[in-house]
Amino acid sequence: MLATAHAACLVGIEANPVQVEVRLGEGLPGFDIVGLPERGVRESRIRVRAALSSIGFAFPPRHLVLNLAPGDLPKTGAGLDLAIAASILAACEGVSPEQLASTLLVGELSLSGELRPVRGVLALLRSARQAGLAHAIIPEGNRHEAMLVEGVSVHCAPHVGAVVRWLNGDAPLPEPGPSTLDPNLLGEPDRDLSAVRGQEAARRALEIAAAGGHHMLLIGSPGAGKTMLARALPSILPPPSPEEALEIATIASSAGLRSPRILIGRQRPFRAPHHTASAAAIVGGGEPVRAGELTLAHRGVLFLDELPEFRRDAIETLRTTMEEGGVVISRAKQRVRLPAEPMVIAAMNPCPCGYHGDPTRFCRCSAHQIARYRGRLSGPLLDRFDLQVAVPRVSARTMRKATPGEPSRAVRQRVERARDRLAERGARSNLESLTQKVAKEALTLLELGVERLKMSARAYLKALRVAHTIAALEGFDEVLPAHTAEALQYRVLDREPA
Repeated sequence: MLATAHAACLVGIEANPVQVEVRLGEGLPGFDIVGLPERGVRESRIRVRAALSSIGFAFPPRHLVLNLAPGDLPKTGAGLDLAIAASILAACEGVSPEQLASTLLVGELSLSGELRPVRGVLALLRSARQAGLAHAIIPEGNRHEAMLVEGVSVHCAPHVGAVVRWLNGDAPLPEPGPSTLDPNLLGEPDRDLSAVRGQEAARRALEIAAAGGHHMLLIGSPGAGKTMLARALPSILPPPSPEEALEIATIASSAGLRSPRILIGRQRPFRAPHHTASAAAIVGGGEPVRAGELTLAHRGVLFLDELPEFRRDAIETLRTTMEEGGVVISRAKQRVRLPAEPMVIAAMNPCPCGYHGDPTRFCRCSAHQIARYRGRLSGPLLDRFDLQVAVPRVSARTMRKATPGEPSRAVRQRVERARDRLAERGARSNLESLTQKVAKEALTLLELGVERLKMSARAYLKALRVAHTIAALEGFDEVLPAHTAEALQYRVLDREPA
C-alpha cells in the first residue's frame, strides 16, 4: 500500500515543501530512505521505530521504502520525523489517510513518542498556506510561533499518540491562542534611555538615528557609555508593523530563537556578536545555509562593540549589506538570498589605549599606533555610517548630580511622529528627491561644509538624509540651515585632519 504525508524542509529562512511517500513492498524486512536524506534524516528510522512502539505499533515484517520528494532537494533536520511516522501508519492502515492529504506534519520525535520543538516552524506554516493545505500539526513547544500565521488551522500536539487520535477523528487537538501568552512578556524593554545621564549630545544623536533608521558609529573612551547608549536604542524604536513582525518572527524561528517578545511581534531584535565572530557568523553560511547576525538583526539593531577588533573579512562584508539590505550566499549546489536590513550601531575607542583626546587621562599611543589602529577599518566602511558621534567621558560628580533624562516612552513618541512625517514625504533615494524641500541657504551651508571637510559624494547624500530626519523631528516641512549644520556635526571622522 502507498501512503503520502506532507512536510517541509528549511533552506535559509524559507521552507520548501516535501512529500513523504511510503510503500510497503515484498521482500526481506527492511527500511530504506531515498530522496537525498542527510544524516539526521537517515537516523529518523531509529527515532520513528521507537516512538511508534511506545503507542503499541509494531512494524510489519515487510520491506518499507520511504521516498522524500522532490528527489533533487537535500533533506535536513529532524522535523520530518512526524510526517514519516504518520505516513508509515497510513501505509499500514494504522491511521485514516483522509486528513493526511490536507495536513502539514512537523516535529521531531523522542524515543518515548513526545514531540520536540523544531526551528523554522513559522516558515513551514507559511509554506503550508501557500501550498493550500488546510491543517498543520506542530509541537507544543512551537505554540507561540503559530499565532502570527493566518489561513491555516494549526494544532499543537504533545505526543505522537495524540496525533494518531486526531487523524482518526477520535480526539481533537488544541489550537494556539492569545490566552496562552504570559502578560509579563508584553512589558517594556529592559534598558531605558532615562538611565543614561550626562550625554545629551549622544542621546540626541541616538534619537535621530532611531527616527531615520540611520547607521551610527560611537567613538569614545572606555566607560563613556557607548554600550549603554546602544543597548537603550531598541527601547525608543517604534514597535514593528504586522508585516515587519512576521518577517522578524520568521527569521527568529528559522534560527531556533524562541524569545516570546520577538515571536509574537512585540519587539525588534537586538544582536551584539562578539568581536571574535567569523565572517560566516556575521553574514550567514554553513551547510545547510543558516542566517547570520546581519539577518538575525533584520528590522532591528546590530551592535558591533569594539569595531576595530573584529576580523577584517567579517566587517568588510557590511559595506554592501548596509547599502543593499540583503545578503546573497552562493554555493555550488544552491544560491540563497537572506534579508539583512538592520540598523548597524558600532562602537570604538579613539586609539589602542582608549584615551586619545581625553582631557583627564594621558594617552600613551604614538601617532603611528593610532593610525595603525584606525587603519583596521577601511575608509569606505566608515563612510557608510550616517552618524559618527563623539562620546566624551562623564565625571562621577556630573553623573551623580545630573537629573534623569527623558524616559524611552517619551522619546519613542517623537520618533514615531518623525517617521510618520518622513513616510508622508515618500522615499528619498536620489539627489533630486533629497534636495526637494531644502532651503537654499541650507544647501549652500551643506555644500560649503562638504568642500571644507572633503567629504565624499556618499557622505554628502547621507548628511542630506540626516538633515531631513532632523527637520522631521523638529516638525518642519522644510530643511533649514540649522538642520544641515547639525547633520555636519555628526561627521566626526571627516572633521579630523588626514
